[in-house]
Amino acid sequence: MAIAPRPGNPAAQVIRSLLQHKHEFSLYSKAMPYALAVEVTELDLDSGHLVLEAEYSDGNLEHYFTKGSLSFDLEALKGPQTSERETYSLTNVAAKLLKTDSTSYRLECQLPESVFVHENRGAVRIPFILGMQTRVSLEVYLHELNIPGRLRNLSVGGCMVDIDLADSIALGVDQDIPGVTLEFPNGESFFAEGTIRHIRPFGNHGYAAVGVQFIHLTMPQTEALFRYVNESEREAAYRTGSNEKMTQHSPLFIPGAKEKKILQREAQEQEKHTRQSPMERGVMNVAHQLQVGLMYMKTRNLFPSEIFYDCVDTLRYLVEQDRKALLYALAFLRDEPDWVRHAVQVAGQLADFMMLRDPHDPQVREAILGALMHTMGKPLLVSAQLPSLKVNMNPAQKAILRGHVTVLRDKQHELGWEPSPTCRDVIENANERPDGSGYPMGKRGEQLSELIRLVAVIKAINKLMHARNGVPPRSPLDAYRKIHEADTAYDKTVLVEYIQVYGLYPIGSLAKFSGGFLAWVMDIDGKGMPIQVHVVKNLRFPETNISSVLTKSDFSQIGKLEDIVNPADYGLKVVKV
Repeated sequence: MAIAPRPGNPAAQVIRSLLQHKHEFSLYSKAMPYALAVEVTELDLDSGHLVLEAEYSDGNLEHYFTKGSLSFDLEALKGPQTSERETYSLTNVAAKLLKTDSTSYRLECQLPESVFVHENRGAVRIPFILGMQTRVSLEVYLHELNIPGRLRNLSVGGCMVDIDLADSIALGVDQDIPGVTLEFPNGESFFAEGTIRHIRPFGNHGYAAVGVQFIHLTMPQTEALFRYVNESEREAAYRTGSNEKMTQHSPLFIPGAKEKKILQREAQEQEKHTRQSPMERGVMNVAHQLQVGLMYMKTRNLFPSEIFYDCVDTLRYLVEQDRKALLYALAFLRDEPDWVRHAVQVAGQLADFMMLRDPHDPQVREAILGALMHTMGKPLLVSAQLPSLKVNMNPAQKAILRGHVTVLRDKQHELGWEPSPTCRDVIENANERPDGSGYPMGKRGEQLSELIRLVAVIKAINKLMHARNGVPPRSPLDAYRKIHEADTAYDKTVLVEYIQVYGLYPIGSLAKFSGGFLAWVMDIDGKGMPIQVHVVKNLRFPETNISSVLTKSDFSQIGKLEDIVNPADYGLKVVKV
């Protein structure tokens, strides 16, 4: 059915369609280390007059302005379980700034007359809006690393691609990449070489926006690209209703057999998605912000201390709110990159452990910061020699990775940031062992603080309980036994204390019951035995997902507790919005 042309401002129409769903509106600027959330208070669909309100207490909001204009992202979550993500970005929108009180601002914006952006070189940039979808593959290292993404805009000069924040560690500004492949819904594809022109965080759900310039185009490539841009412009005009002559979809955007299969598979995956609890969202936000901070360090040569300390304070707050709910939420990081998962889980557990010992310990804040940052040198090492941290590494790559602490400290020094003594202790010594078997300095005994002896045990147990370099994860009991058998490599007094706190069936682990049921451990008693679980799978019906919280009095429904198992063995994954 044809879409009737809509009167008024097309950009305002697009914004209105996204505001009807759960959404987040944010300003961004190259001059600022983080995006600023704002609220829409007025939107005139005819004139394109947009009014935003912002709360900002960190100085002058004018830092988000460039020559009297603003840039913003609008990110909406649609669908029955808010599992469909759609975005819209606008740059250089004319705006006026009015301060209404000491921290409140009113931003009066005039939206452009068209959704199509005219670039400096005369080209037109087409936004992919209102459900327009095109898949992208960025080949970063020839035959080594491909990053999947979604197209967000397209012009004859280049495109913007939406990728997982975790994948952005392999990209750098002005980096040439051997391949950019666009695959349109009808099955047609376009390939070119490219150069990365900019990278920034996009929204608040773990994504990054990557600007790519097409390079070394041949005449056939240029001709094909012009056709794809024209067809995209036709599709955008049809979807916005801005051109009454456009009465049907461009053939380019009618899904072919391959795309239909992919969409069907994605829909089935999204059916498994369950809404996150506030605690899980808080933990996931820390994981995402940690990666955003890394991006600023790598691409802008900026050390965003505000972002990192906000992560620290969020973890402390979550521990104080409900430590058991936090321990449970930490388990849902299992599909994040290993360096991020490990950092946040260790930092969260360290915060919990130290605050159980002494809630007023003055070292807590800086110790958490050190734990969060300790593994950040690993993604800084990604290169042609170490194209990914996800693969099983050869000896040469493992040797490169052992330099991650030195690389991080060098980067911090380069950016003019020096950690406190406690933070530096954790960053530099978390991999050291009392028997001298650690790295990078091989320190021994009294050279290591009591804090490092605690961090070493937490880190080692976390590593053993997760798959690494093709080695499957150990059960908690096996991990404890491994640490105990390591002779003097770890402080056994700390190990005993750890086991007393977290037990043999830790909160957040996946338990298998004799009735064939799998359940996440949500709470344990003083003896470390589960007293509340979240049942998610009946192995007699493996294709069916269930969700039922049971307390100890109802465990007879699922049988006797048998063991802690690996979620990956049963295909249990966290579905990303």
